Amino acid sequence: MVLPLISLYVLYSSVSAYQSDQQVKEYYDAYADIQQMTVMLDDPKWYESADDKKQLDELATDDMAIELYNKDGVKLYHSNPDLDFEGVMNQEQLYKDLYEVQEGLQAYTYKEPVFDDQQLVGVFNIEIGREALVDTIVKRSWIVIGLFLASFILVYAIVIYFVHKRVTKRLYRLMNEITAFASGDMRPETPVEKDEIGDLKSHFYSMRKQVVSAQDAIKKEQQEKEFMVAAISHDLKTPLTSIKAYAEALEEPEVLQEEKRESYQRTISEKTDFIKQMLDDLMTYSLLQSSDYNMEVVTVDGEEFFDMLLSDYTALCDQKSIRLLTYSHAPGEYNVNPKQMIRVCDNLMSNAITHTPVHGEIKLLAVGTKLIPYNWLFDYVMSQYTFDVENNAYLIVQNEGEGIHEGAKQQLFQPLYQMDQARNKQDGKQGTGLGLSITQQIIEKHDGDVTVLSKERQGACFICRIPKRREQDGHLS
Repeated sequence: MVLPLISLYVLYSSVSAYQSDQQVKEYYDAYADIQQMTVMLDDPKWYESADDKKQLDELATDDMAIELYNKDGVKLYHSNPDLDFEGVMNQEQLYKDLYEVQEGLQAYTYKEPVFDDQQLVGVFNIEIGREALVDTIVKRSWIVIGLFLASFILVYAIVIYFVHKRVTKRLYRLMNEITAFASGDMRPETPVEKDEIGDLKSHFYSMRKQVVSAQDAIKKEQQEKEFMVAAISHDLKTPLTSIKAYAEALEEPEVLQEEKRESYQRTISEKTDFIKQMLDDLMTYSLLQSSDYNMEVVTVDGEEFFDMLLSDYTALCDQKSIRLLTYSHAPGEYNVNPKQMIRVCDNLMSNAITHTPVHGEIKLLAVGTKLIPYNWLFDYVMSQYTFDVENNAYLIVQNEGEGIHEGAKQQLFQPLYQMDQARNKQDGKQGTGLGLSITQQIIEKHDGDVTVLSKERQGACFICRIPKRREQDGHLS
């Protein structure tokens, strides 16, 4: 858009410079010619229509034109009749600018009245062409047009080059990266510039990371499902085989002694309970994994609810000669799902009982104030964990025992992970391996989290953070 303006300015400047240089000389040359012609044309005889005007034809040249008008504006003569289209000039135009040399772009013009005994008989008009100026304008116009075209082509080529380099080439590279990614080829990221294409590339890289992350998550989930199916199939196969064997033995009552019969029946009942527990845990785990699952909650009084939650574990601990200490002081209101919170406490206590030695000790606490019995907790718990009792309550299960080594902490909440499978089988108390994973998911559904702290040969401490009720709380999803 700027080039046409620049071209017009160059042409105007060039013509103006030429005109400034030649104007004075050209004007005086034209004025001299006009004065010479005025002597000839200031003769009344030329304005008599009957007179012969061939002599005027000889005076006129290619650069000079002569027009004669009578006093009424009727044209009497024109040196070039082929171009004479207008035969009458109105009075206003006829007597305008008399005795003045008018400078036009193509010619100088001069009009003067002619008198005969002080009687107006006509008006002559002289035009002296400015061929040199016109030729200069034409030549320089072509030069400017040539320069304009050359500049336009040059600018166009430069624009095309930079557009190709800065836009097209980069877009093709981005398209190739997108095509490669769609084909499964994960090319390394290239530098991102700060412009629109850079923003587009940045969004693509961000989207690619999200897609890859989603694919990895799906792949991991699929692997976990395959592993879970294989593990559950294996874990179900053993008790089912035992149930079948004992059931077949019970079909021949005359062979079995009464003591063995009762033992077989008890074993079948235990194996059946284990299968039921595994199926129940599996159903709960699958339900919690579903993105469509909304956990309905109710508002409870903390003191009453946690007192209820911590009760009824003494008998289980007595069976293994384990000492159980409980403490509950969590005032305020909480949005919880009571059934699921009972499952959390059951899972944690079952895990603690399993890994606490005979005559060991378990501490079960629910705290929601600054009145925490810190002397109950291991020293490393107090140094590694910060309690925010103003906004949360904490369900704490701490047990003595061998503790959890660092490598196991990373896998503790993975589904079907059992830290000491060999010992469980020897004791005859085999877990499903889903309890801690279910516990973590339930607490997270309550907008809380689970932290495990442990020290080998001392014990372990599980801390569940449960937020206190806020006015905007309704249900958890």
